[in-house]
Amino acid sequence: MAEKVTFTIDGLTVQSPKGISILEAAKQVGIKIPYYCYHPGLSVVANCRMCLVEIEKIPKLQPSCGTAVAEGMVVRTQSPEALRNRQSVLEFLLINHPLDCPVCDQAGECELQNYYMDHGVYDPRFNENKKKRKKAFPIGPYVILDQERCILCTRCVRFTREISKTGELAVHDRGHLSEIDVFPGVDLNNPYSGNVVDICPVGALTDRDFRFQCRVWFLSSTSSVCPGCSRGCNIEIHVNEHFNPRYHDKRVPRLKPRFNPDVNGYWMCDEGRYSYPAIDAPNRLRAPRLRQGNGWQEVSWQEAIQKTAAALREALEIQGPTGVAVLASPQMSNEELFGLRQLFRDVLDVRNIEYRVPLRDKVYADDFLITADKNPNSRGAEALDLGGNGCEAVLRDCVEEQIRFLYICQHDLTRGFDEDQVVRALSKVQFVAYHGSRENRTAALANVQLPAAVYAEKDGTFTNIQGRVQRIRRAVAPLGQSLPDLEILELLARELGLEVQPGSPGEIFLQLAEQVPAFRGMSYESIGDLGQPMHSFGS
Repeated sequence: MAEKVTFTIDGLTVQSPKGISILEAAKQVGIKIPYYCYHPGLSVVANCRMCLVEIEKIPKLQPSCGTAVAEGMVVRTQSPEALRNRQSVLEFLLINHPLDCPVCDQAGECELQNYYMDHGVYDPRFNENKKKRKKAFPIGPYVILDQERCILCTRCVRFTREISKTGELAVHDRGHLSEIDVFPGVDLNNPYSGNVVDICPVGALTDRDFRFQCRVWFLSSTSSVCPGCSRGCNIEIHVNEHFNPRYHDKRVPRLKPRFNPDVNGYWMCDEGRYSYPAIDAPNRLRAPRLRQGNGWQEVSWQEAIQKTAAALREALEIQGPTGVAVLASPQMSNEELFGLRQLFRDVLDVRNIEYRVPLRDKVYADDFLITADKNPNSRGAEALDLGGNGCEAVLRDCVEEQIRFLYICQHDLTRGFDEDQVVRALSKVQFVAYHGSRENRTAALANVQLPAAVYAEKDGTFTNIQGRVQRIRRAVAPLGQSLPDLEILELLARELGLEVQPGSPGEIFLQLAEQVPAFRGMSYESIGDLGQPMHSFGS
């Protein structure tokens, strides 16, 4: 147990772990000290002077971010001298700061605006012209820099040195000529560059992709998990509540990292951050479709499910369970994979189920956040024992005409196998059902396409590479006529004449937790916002 020290802050006696800063100790008891340069995920430089506080027996104000609490210390955050200092710091910062608030993307979440209203509000004494600097120029594929708005907190510089370890940014020149910029001939183009926009307390660094797209006060936020790889970075899905397709707005204009000390800290990669267009991508499947000759015909869910169930029933009658194969997907949630297992394995006795489809293309991975497995729920599929003899064995069975009915979830098999091989295998199957979110070369070979919702359109859980079970939550409605995977499986089960007890994803998860040892004792409540380790991978 960490050693505690007792000290007084603003008349309140507090016990805090020894060694933490006054600023962090104040946060723990609900006392807000303003700051700019400090960030809990970066080193402490104490250069903005905004967080200075009065400490008894010390003659000068001290930076609360860089001063550790000590036994018997008496701290005053609201003394007249501390308040005057904050007002003076803000006055200095605003001397050359442009009045860009009406056109600045940071408006509404800008600490310069907020702190001015809380601690500044003064009659300006500076009548000279403001110093002009370089405005709004790209420093990389994702980031715009406006040097006039910069307050030289150096958060971005420290991020590129300490977190991404790429060092593209630095403070150039000295004194009143100091400015943030990239080194000559260098772009801010590392796999985590978008994080500098998140940590910039003002509008100096803005997102090229989000620029002028939406005012932040029109956004609602939903906690979720990035599906881009098996790391499972915690994210916030920001939804435009004023979405209007007439003006080509995006339902989801941005994703932001959400703090989780056990997974991604304060950060996320650019690949995950800029994956949000896939939610409303042009290649999304929006309605059930049946193959008609060489083309497709949109049909009702009832007709699509009837055709699928009839083909499945026929395969079972002619060849039994061995004539059916299922390619589950680690893009699906634990609840959906459990529902798939219940229907095909537990009820229909299908044993030829596989979820692992290899990728031929080389994928990027590093030793920080990005993993080589580009699926969010491989560990969940493993815990549910959905692995068979491999996808290649399934395709071989298709070629040998041992499979009459193939149910493919989400996969594009041509990303893992030669397209001719996939075409040859699927052409030998009497009926191929594609259950997925997007058009691809595999979906084009199916007899029926069943459009599924994406992660932002449904509730559930993913299990990350650490074995941590984490919640995904519905932020937007399913696109077009697409449905969550659980509802598609329920429709299919009903059409097969099976008795189905409808339940929410939370209720399905409780059933899963009763039957699968790795999830035993878990619930959405115990998982919470930060996740819970599976028993197979943690306590």
